[in-house]
Amino acid sequence: MDCVREQAQNIPVTRTAFGGVTRTGRPIVTFSIIGACVALFLLQLVSPLVTGTLLYAPYYTAGVPGIVEPEPWRMLTAAFLHSPNFLLHIAFNMYALWVLGQALEPMLGRARFLALYLLAAVGGSVGVLLLSGFNQGVVGASGAVFGLFGAMFVVQRRTGGDVRQLVVLIAINGVLGFVVQGISWQAHLGGLLTGALAVAVLVYVPKGARRSALQWAGLAAVAVVLVLLTVLGVFLLPI
Repeated sequence: MDCVREQAQNIPVTRTAFGGVTRTGRPIVTFSIIGACVALFLLQLVSPLVTGTLLYAPYYTAGVPGIVEPEPWRMLTAAFLHSPNFLLHIAFNMYALWVLGQALEPMLGRARFLALYLLAAVGGSVGVLLLSGFNQGVVGASGAVFGLFGAMFVVQRRTGGDVRQLVVLIAINGVLGFVVQGISWQAHLGGLLTGALAVAVLVYVPKGARRSALQWAGLAAVAVVLVLLTVLGVFLLPI
């Protein structure tokens, strides 16, 4: 048994182009996020309390307007909910996540991809906090999905890929947020910028012994910026 452990420890860890651990098989993180969103969607259909408990609104509560209660986890949990009255909402987001996740997760590695997704999700909520009406409740993974769009753009630019089709796709979906009622362009913009910034940290850090440490430090810095923007947004709430 000790020999087996020793051999396992001596197997060299292979890295992706951007420093993540190389994995074979399916993109587990992507499929897990999709599974969580679908499971919560089914629970939303069964009980409206699920939506009310986890949705995001800039005043942090689904309770009494005018009373601010610190429930910052809603900035993340809302990204796993969708409108129970609009099936296309979850269908489009999960399809986009499936396509983008299968491309990005193998390149970045599971841990870095998950960090990117979660940061983009919170970034979408920060966009709503800073740019939307303070009574506007929000649900949906579209902020995080736009973060993946932004990440894919940066990765393509870094690797010399063609970004024209991607730019057109981002532009079309971005415009929809302004012309279609019920779509939060604020969440899209916040997620897009956060995803692009977070992945830039990963793909532009030069190779070397300290690459991984610098990447995680950079992601932590992005998280700190989001926290500071959240504090600023709460301070500016008209309550």
